[in-house]
Amino acid sequence: MYHYGDGDSRAYYVYDKFDTPITINGRLEAGELKLFEKDDSEKVFATLIFKDFKESDKTIKGKWISIDKSKTYEISLNKDFDIDYGDNIEWESKELIQSKSTKEHYFKTIITKEKGQFYGRISGVKIFQKKSDKLIQTIELDCQLFGIDNISVGDYNFDGIDDFSVFEASYSGPNTSSIYILRDSNSDKYLKSNFSGTSLEFDNDSKLIYEHNQCCAGRSHMNATYKVANNEMILIEQKCLEFDEEKEDFIEIECE
Repeated sequence: MYHYGDGDSRAYYVYDKFDTPITINGRLEAGELKLFEKDDSEKVFATLIFKDFKESDKTIKGKWISIDKSKTYEISLNKDFDIDYGDNIEWESKELIQSKSTKEHYFKTIITKEKGQFYGRISGVKIFQKKSDKLIQTIELDCQLFGIDNISVGDYNFDGIDDFSVFEASYSGPNTSSIYILRDSNSDKYLKSNFSGTSLEFDNDSKLIYEHNQCCAGRSHMNATYKVANNEMILIEQKCLEFDEEKEDFIEIECE
């Protein structure tokens, strides 16, 4: 569960029988935390209500109520740890279940925080088999801790098998990067790929990867297109644009 400064609250939970994370989002207002669970069509399926809620509480109690109010379940949660910030705070090897999963696997990020660093980091990811909870693999990483949700799922090498990525860092403007981890088609294992670039987008229809990098308050843009061969990104086309003060328009320049 994570609470943002504007009152937005996000959380996840799973049923042990299935191990598929369920996202519940809502708001914390006037001491009442209200979260909404939605079905596959994005319609609210149930409401989770925690009254007299305080973020500092070690134990919270609430109710899960179906939208038609035909079912109600009591909720009791014990706090495991806080994601605190500050130079004098340190902790290691905490695990956060992630909201995205594949048909067969779910993921937990390993988060750590060293003394002297203001923010925590993601030091690795654990891959688990659904239903059995068997640990399949642990992959070491060094990524920015971005709230509690840092993993995305997609077919990044266009082989028809779900892979996953871990948010790596945010840069100036809208630029971001991720670590792309590919599923071995012959086993349950995953391999950290060499895919790299800024704000990559993957088009499964065209089987192409698009990169967009902008800087200088939007006055400079780089766009590139890649194909995938043998799990490597191959550059097909690259174009760079820069704003020309005299023409008051973007002109194409040579990419560095």
